[in-house]
Amino acid sequence: MHPTRRHFVLRSLGASALLATTARSWAAGYPDRPITFVCPWPAGGTADMTMRALCGAAAKQLGQTIVVENKAGASGMLGLKALASAKPDGYTIGQIPISVTRFSQLGTVQIDPLKDLTYLARTSGQAFGIAVRTDAPWKTLKEFVAAAKADPGKLTYGSAGIGGATHVGMEEFALAAGVQFNHIPYKGGAPALQDLMGGQIDALADSSSWAPHVKAGKLRLLATWGEKRTQDFPQTPTLREQGFDVVVDAPNGIGAPKGLDPAIERKLREVFKAAAASPEFTSACDKIDAPLMYLDGPDYEKYVAATYKKETVLIERLKLKELMAKG
Repeated sequence: MHPTRRHFVLRSLGASALLATTARSWAAGYPDRPITFVCPWPAGGTADMTMRALCGAAAKQLGQTIVVENKAGASGMLGLKALASAKPDGYTIGQIPISVTRFSQLGTVQIDPLKDLTYLARTSGQAFGIAVRTDAPWKTLKEFVAAAKADPGKLTYGSAGIGGATHVGMEEFALAAGVQFNHIPYKGGAPALQDLMGGQIDALADSSSWAPHVKAGKLRLLATWGEKRTQDFPQTPTLREQGFDVVVDAPNGIGAPKGLDPAIERKLREVFKAAAASPEFTSACDKIDAPLMYLDGPDYEKYVAATYKKETVLIERLKLKELMAKG
């Protein structure tokens, strides 16, 4: 090798080694300042409550504060876009709504979930269900379906928005039942619940916002949407038990922007694994009847990829692009 060329190669190798050593040293000192956790939902909601409990447990492990920043809007996609666009230095992490696998294909958000994110952990699911008022004429899901068949498009239901888990889950159920509902989209589950209580809509498809009202005897729960019956409402059968092969649990997960240092990624995966098993987090999940669904980062990434494929089929089968175009 030419002396000048050899000198250049050796110098380059030395610089690379120095950079690698510096990166390892920097990662070893992580974190040396507070971490921002982007929650793509409003403060006080079920996702916010569980994520704050999770971050509190993780902060103890890290020896640093984790500041929860609520960036709500666009069915969780506003906050996720902010997360994906952040510097991949480990100081901005956040919740990844699984609906990104659907919204990215519908064009609602310019994120490729298979390329633009680092997956750290899947943590817990959600308890979804169909609720009606106790003075409603339908005592069972069977009666509700029969009424919908008798008068297609008359029965109304509210959801947290077009294209979200509750809207898609309800439409998937309608397809399986061979019925047609009149969907009334809201800007969240809370206003939809309020209108159900006030008699403006016939039914509500939502996560466990209905729970306290069911317990108080003001609402009737016709079905839950998980693999198994919920802990708080064991008397209510699932959709699958009632003959409709539909399961919706929309699990929450934790992630970071793409390009995270591998050493920092490993550390965060270890920390959130411990946090997901902590009394603080499990207690917060118990309060809203949310099932624990932990997966480590690599397995969570495989789950997202599988969900992406499932959503491709669902978008076509439910004609979601057409539904969203109608508004």
